[in-house]
Amino acid sequence: METRSVSLTGEAHIANEFRLDGKCAVITGAGSGIGRAIALRFAASGARICALDINQPDAEAVCREIQSAGGTASSYACDVTSLADVTRVFDDISRQERIHILVNNAGVSHIGNIENTTEEDFHRVMRVNVKGYYNCIHDCIGRMKTNGGGVILNMASVAGSAGLADRFAYSTSKGAVIAMTYSVARDYISHNIRCNCISPARVHTPFVDGFLHKNYPGREREMYENLAKTQPIGRMAEPPEVASLALFLCSDAASFITGVDYLLDGGFMNLHG
Repeated sequence: METRSVSLTGEAHIANEFRLDGKCAVITGAGSGIGRAIALRFAASGARICALDINQPDAEAVCREIQSAGGTASSYACDVTSLADVTRVFDDISRQERIHILVNNAGVSHIGNIENTTEEDFHRVMRVNVKGYYNCIHDCIGRMKTNGGGVILNMASVAGSAGLADRFAYSTSKGAVIAMTYSVARDYISHNIRCNCISPARVHTPFVDGFLHKNYPGREREMYENLAKTQPIGRMAEPPEVASLALFLCSDAASFITGVDYLLDGGFMNLHG
């Protein structure tokens, strides 16, 4: 049997495809949870991080973590629901460097069916989860075109594809994010701009812990286990696991991938029942 030699040089090249050296990544909602994990992972892979969050002290804390580890990061207070605010921040960033990667992650959740979702609840979810993504892409896409391309990654959810109980507004918003991803990918493929999204199932973030503490005081562990078991794999995802997929999709290793909604769901969509 013929054996093939393995080139370590070739393997090193493949490893380097997952690096983000020399690239600037703008990450919204970077102050906590999934956004924080993505910022830390991208920085560890060589990216310069622009951490955007409506709560700037949280973004500053993430930047200090990155800087203490030898990385480069800057924090920006930004309300993604305001196009003027987004433009102000992106102008500030662009005066200093080219934006290579945009990660739309800032979002809010809501519990309720259509009857007990108020108009204001619905508007709030759509302002952050849909208009916020629109604002960031709308402002960034022209800059990417001018500079020869870029990568956009949107955080969606299995709620955008599955009929989750009591998640009317949230599911509606994430369905829009998935459709938005497909549209942007198709419209800008000729401009060397890739656009994908990730659809996680439940992820163990501070939001989950806060939700359980607020709604199930004294029963947090029991309810956490119940929620974890809705994923066939038997647990929730951890933010660094989402960050690993985000790194791949934003790296040169994924240069042939665009217009895809990636499930990260522990078998939730395809292995139920």
